[in-house]
Amino acid sequence: MSVFSLLSVVCNTGFLFPGQGSQHVGMVAELAAAYPAARAALQEADDTLGFALSRLMLEGPEEDLTDTINAQPALLVASVAVMAALAAETGQLPSGGSGNFVAGHSMGEYSALVAAGSLSYADGLRLVRERGRLMKEAGTHAPGMMAAVLGLDEARVAELCAEIAAT
Repeated sequence: MSVFSLLSVVCNTGFLFPGQGSQHVGMVAELAAAYPAARAALQEADDTLGFALSRLMLEGPEEDLTDTINAQPALLVASVAVMAALAAETGQLPSGGSGNFVAGHSMGEYSALVAAGSLSYADGLRLVRERGRLMKEAGTHAPGMMAAVLGLDEARVAELCAEIAAT
């Protein structure tokens, strides 16, 4: 039996949390307006981090929100706010016992750890804020960027890398 077949037998619901790049100003505004538990998640983040991250998430500016030092905790907060709204609406949480599966893409792995109960929300906030700070610092010392390569064969990718390295 494959691992995916096994998961389909033991897991009722899967929760996948996004990574950095999915953030945008206002991303949890409707949830915060409709669900006190989502507002509480934002307030707890503000209290834990010692600044109004929720204001940045709801009002911007976008440039400050996309700064990795802010984007990473903002994504965790958004994920927890969604979980809080889901719990209020359905009574179901990702960590609600057997039958659930959580995973995350990149920074979303931290949201998955919080959802699974393996990492407290407060510790997760502090951890991803520090992760963002360190990534920002590393980028200052050695600037770079990431790019996705789609639809090119290996030879063409090697050729492009050689061209870039020569400049």
